[in-house]
Amino acid sequence: MTEKQPNVDSDTQMSEAGPAAADDVRTLALTVSYDGAGFAGFARQQGQRTIQGELERVLTMLFAKKIVTVGAGRTDAGVHARAQVVSFEIAAADLEGRSLEKLRASLNALTLDGIVVKAIAEKPSDFSARFSAVQRQYRYRIVTGAVPPVFLERYAWWVPTEKPLDINAMKKAALYLEGEHDFKTFCVAKSSEGQKTMRRIDSIFMFGIEHFGESALVIEICGNAFLHSMIRIMIGCLVEVGLGKQPPEWIGEILLACDRRSAAQTAPAHGLTLWDVCY
Repeated sequence: MTEKQPNVDSDTQMSEAGPAAADDVRTLALTVSYDGAGFAGFARQQGQRTIQGELERVLTMLFAKKIVTVGAGRTDAGVHARAQVVSFEIAAADLEGRSLEKLRASLNALTLDGIVVKAIAEKPSDFSARFSAVQRQYRYRIVTGAVPPVFLERYAWWVPTEKPLDINAMKKAALYLEGEHDFKTFCVAKSSEGQKTMRRIDSIFMFGIEHFGESALVIEICGNAFLHSMIRIMIGCLVEVGLGKQPPEWIGEILLACDRRSAAQTAPAHGLTLWDVCY
């Protein structure tokens, strides 16, 4: 995919120097929070506002050379992050006279609203935000009831029902998803064609929270990696169980079917947050 030329000041010349020697290259990792509304997801896309594209635009501006980043998770359009990890390599010479704190401040001053770099740390040379990760933790928020939320509107899926969700049934259903399975049922059909769809779910927890007087159910899902829209399809199916439309055993049946058509709707993106990444 052809990338857009990065935006730089007119009086800034782009560096054309070749790659630095291995000893002169440092690996940095950003911890980034973002509100996914208004962005076409994390991964850079031609002509679209994305988190990765915006970070690379600003890094390229600051260092006057093209910077390519790697993210821990390719969150979809509208999905948020509390602690996305983004790594990149930079020549040691480019960091002379610039502390990591000053770099963080510069990034926060120049990136678009909705993106905040919380921390910057130096990592070993073989570190990759994506490939070094051993677990990713996501949280999905659901609000039920006849009245829609106000404060949680941007970060929770409102399910308009007078009857509370059957949490015990949802917990039983979630047990079918834990462990290593072929999750082809819980993946966008086109993206699974010719791809490996085995993944491992380490745990699924459910608990309640209250935010400015609004109650929500949080479903926390931890695993090694996830397919395209996998978590949101899983959430959509668990809600079907919680509403009493399907029994818990149905989750096990559709998991074995390996067919996206057997599953329920995909839950809205705005209820999902990449919560943490473990290395």
